Amino acid sequence: MVDEKKVPSGFIYFFGAFGGILFGYDIGVMTGALPFLENDWHLQASAATIGWIVSAVMFGAIFGGALAGQLSDRLGRRKTILIAALIFVVGSILSGIAPHNGQYYLIFVRIFLGLAVGAASALVPSYMSEMAPARLRGRLSGINQTMIVSGMLLSYIMDFLLKGLPETIAWRLMLGLAAVPALILFAGVLRLPESPRFLVKNNKLADARKVLSYIRSNQDEIDSEILQIQETAKQEIKESQRVSLATMFSGRYRYLVIAGVGVAAFQQFQGANAIFYYIPLIVNQATGHAASSALLWPVIQGVILVVGSLVFLVIADRFNRRSLLTVGGTIMALSFILPAVLKFIIPHANPMMIVVFLSIYVALYSFTWAPLTWVIVGEIFPLVIRGRASGLASSFNWIGSFLVGLLFPIMTASMSQEAVFAIFGVVCFLGVFFVRTFVPETRGHTLEEIEKVGGEKPVMAYEAGR
Repeated sequence: MVDEKKVPSGFIYFFGAFGGILFGYDIGVMTGALPFLENDWHLQASAATIGWIVSAVMFGAIFGGALAGQLSDRLGRRKTILIAALIFVVGSILSGIAPHNGQYYLIFVRIFLGLAVGAASALVPSYMSEMAPARLRGRLSGINQTMIVSGMLLSYIMDFLLKGLPETIAWRLMLGLAAVPALILFAGVLRLPESPRFLVKNNKLADARKVLSYIRSNQDEIDSEILQIQETAKQEIKESQRVSLATMFSGRYRYLVIAGVGVAAFQQFQGANAIFYYIPLIVNQATGHAASSALLWPVIQGVILVVGSLVFLVIADRFNRRSLLTVGGTIMALSFILPAVLKFIIPHANPMMIVVFLSIYVALYSFTWAPLTWVIVGEIFPLVIRGRASGLASSFNWIGSFLVGLLFPIMTASMSQEAVFAIFGVVCFLGVFFVRTFVPETRGHTLEEIEKVGGEKPVMAYEAGR
């Protein structure tokens, strides 16, 4: 195992969350690359092909999240993140050298790349929650979101800077440059220790204590946490051989699994990635200007996302998770629905109105649903099923992302943008209802306390934090 004496806690938290940079870069890079790819391969009239090229990464991520969950329970969080980083490197390079008009090649390679994206989305929050003390878990897990949106902003800036190159070179460089942060991630993770909870689960108590000694403030805190983990692990290790999909939805775990997976699914079905993937095309449809000339808008959205993620780091452990999700989801819903209402009342309203409302949506999303989804996924699942349940939540999240990315260009080809976003607005309201009904409050509770209460009571009757 890595010698933790040479690994400062800040380094652990930084590179523990650095996978989010790659996650974010691959989410955002196609936003700018797509207009050039469309022109280079003459895809303007092929809505389904565009949808598949954009959403192929999310399709692969559906399986990457599930596979990573199982691998991380066998190999450990650290080794699985290293494997994901290598896939990032190879997939990025293969994307950049796609043959001309190689639509099927690019779709296949991006599905392969999606395996790593899905793995990162599942492993990073799980790793961070297991390393962070309860009092700081929301804030430190929120670093994951800051990394994701920083990766998105980086991709938007690179897209903007490269837009002056010939079309066939510009989009290839945009996609291929993701290999650079992937190599940085690989080098950093080589120095990371394994999760203490994984080590305890595998009877490596000395190693677990050693890791905790560099990320906890005193010996009493370390001893208390080791005892808590051991007490939970003793019971759960006996049952670990029986863990399956049916186990996760058994009476003991069902309520917390439904809560975590449901929040992860709603985050995507609310439609945020329709903005992030297609904002140049949205501006193009609203104004009539070429999509390739609208690449400043993704940068603006990226700045909003980064600022929002920093706001979350300040407020993460000051407000209840459920309260932030409720307020954020409500305003997000109104931001999607009001443009359709105003368009109905004022048919000749400024078409850029929708972009203004989308910016409001992004602002609220950036410090509520975007980071809190992964905080909840990282802290709500019991240890015995955490790897697989996190993978399942990640897969459902990516199913939503895949469907939004695939269907948005098809939907906007058959109905107005305002109507499409109004549909997403209704989903936002449904997400708020789900949170108020099924999701327990987890702020300030240790992972063992969350499991104990969640196992004793159905979530419908779980009143903590209400």
